[in-house]
Amino acid sequence: MGQAMRRSIPGVGLLALALVTSCSDGSTTAAQSTGAAVQYADAAVSVVPLDRAGNVPSHATVLVAARGGTLKSVAVKGPKGALTGVLSADGTQWHSRGTVLPGTSYEVTATAVNPAGKVTRTTTSFSTAKVDKTFAIESLMPSKETTGLTVGVGMPVMITFDQPIADRVEVERNLLVRTSKPVLGAWHWFDDKTVHFRPKEFWPAHTNVRVDARLEGVRGGRGLYGKQNQTLRFRVGRSQITKGSTLTHHLTVRRDGKVVRQIPMSAGQGGQWKYYTTSGVHLAMSREPVTVMTSPGIGPGSPGYYQMTVYNTVRISNSGEYVHSAPWSVGSQGYANVSHGCVNVSPSNASWFIDNTLIGDPIIITGSPRKLEPTNGWGHWQENWKEWLKWSSVRYFTTDDL
Repeated sequence: MGQAMRRSIPGVGLLALALVTSCSDGSTTAAQSTGAAVQYADAAVSVVPLDRAGNVPSHATVLVAARGGTLKSVAVKGPKGALTGVLSADGTQWHSRGTVLPGTSYEVTATAVNPAGKVTRTTTSFSTAKVDKTFAIESLMPSKETTGLTVGVGMPVMITFDQPIADRVEVERNLLVRTSKPVLGAWHWFDDKTVHFRPKEFWPAHTNVRVDARLEGVRGGRGLYGKQNQTLRFRVGRSQITKGSTLTHHLTVRRDGKVVRQIPMSAGQGGQWKYYTTSGVHLAMSREPVTVMTSPGIGPGSPGYYQMTVYNTVRISNSGEYVHSAPWSVGSQGYANVSHGCVNVSPSNASWFIDNTLIGDPIIITGSPRKLEPTNGWGHWQENWKEWLKWSSVRYFTTDDL
């Protein structure tokens, strides 16, 4: 600290040097003989934004710095409370964390102390730009209503906004993920309103997750600011991964690495592209006791049209693929593909499967020439890590401890 002090007070270093060189014979200086104290200048405090500044953008950072001393305290107060911040290791700089609110006045109070212990107090104020319009989260998943709050190891975090987001970096920086086990993951923008998070690998089993969308006052674009904060909590359950092949006609269900069920199946018969079951990493999207299925792209009275009620269905894509009960094809299950694209299993196996599946459980199908598209349902795991990161604004990160 002594070296820093001499640099910050012009003349003191030169004065000390002059005293040493002129007294090389060991004689006592006048200051030493009289016991006079070294005189230090008061510590000076600077604040950004400047005092009485107006129309400050809400994504601006409040900076406070001390010259000729160290900061003793910093408070940035608005009508909804104080703004948190971080002090540098040497105590000379402070910067705010989070964002200030738009259309709001703030008061900054800072105290600094010089090496002699004298305290300097500085008070400034500034106001932020008013809001033209706001954006909010329209949907946030997983949710208790749609998935339950215990999910499978493949479950992504999915956010949809009610307005197009132009400043993706600023928004993504304020979507914080914390977990009870460290996870490497990244956000991925599918369009201007949709951003999803997934880990590099499947979630570790039995992980607690908290997502804090700290969006109040965050800039989403020109004149567009976040309306409010939102928090999501959920738990990843046991690891259950189902793998099946359209060539071997069987599903194998592994729970925490151990086989718990072997299920004969019949997949899409092919012939037409739409009648192939897609290959890829599907996720369980819904569990439906009853589903009415109709032929894709074919209306009543047309050749090939059908409408039928099926039971105990687990949806695995947006293109109409399910794992479901099919008593009419039990004779082909385990031997041949005869469906219109769904995965047919016996009534007893379908009942077991729907009862033992969590939303977000991976269901991996191989052997078909038709590949699952990353945007077909929750086909997030169809993109490798490098492809996933192409659509992230701030790249990957390791989650903070919960």
